[in-house]
Amino acid sequence: MKRAVEVEIMGERLTLRTDDEETYVRNVAGYVDKKMQEIQKSTRPSAKSSIAMLAALNIADEYQKLKDHYEAMSQRLDRLLQRVINITEEG
Repeated sequence: MKRAVEVEIMGERLTLRTDDEETYVRNVAGYVDKKMQEIQKSTRPSAKSSIAMLAALNIADEYQKLKDHYEAMSQRLDRLLQRVINITEEG
């Protein structure tokens, strides 16, 4: 059941309708706000839309790196599991 969760990003209040837990939604919004605040302090773009785009690019970069790392670790675990299976079948 969707519920309304109010969050604040860059001083703007937003009401989100979501099935997710309120704490989770607030954590996600807090992360986005933190990224936008960091960009505003470091680059000083004038428009919030520019800040939002740069934050989105930074978050997408973090996501892609984590996804690549996850896939590499998953492949490594698959190889290790196959080695364990091969060893147990030989024994």
